[in-house]
Amino acid sequence: MDLITKDSNTTQVLFSSLDRVLENVEYMITNYRPVLGGEHYLTSEEVCQKLCISKRTLQDYRDTGLLGYVQLPGKIIYKESDIERMLLKYYRKFSSI
Repeated sequence: MDLITKDSNTTQVLFSSLDRVLENVEYMITNYRPVLGGEHYLTSEEVCQKLCISKRTLQDYRDTGLLGYVQLPGKIIYKESDIERMLLKYYRKFSSI
């Protein structure tokens, strides 16, 4: 029976595999978007970042009905398709006259 130490080949392979698993988990955590009923949802922070608006402005959009949302216990999420529709509806082309 061989002695397994931190410098042995078996240990090195194990640590290498664990590093790859950790990288994959970190990637999934940062890039995963929940899908409910085929729809992607964004958090308030993600919406504010995408639209370059403040949290207060986002709340105004909710209060006036400009942007729909789903309220879960302790969290508000937004349909990505609703945000895209709102952007298309209020998009104004720049004209240099």
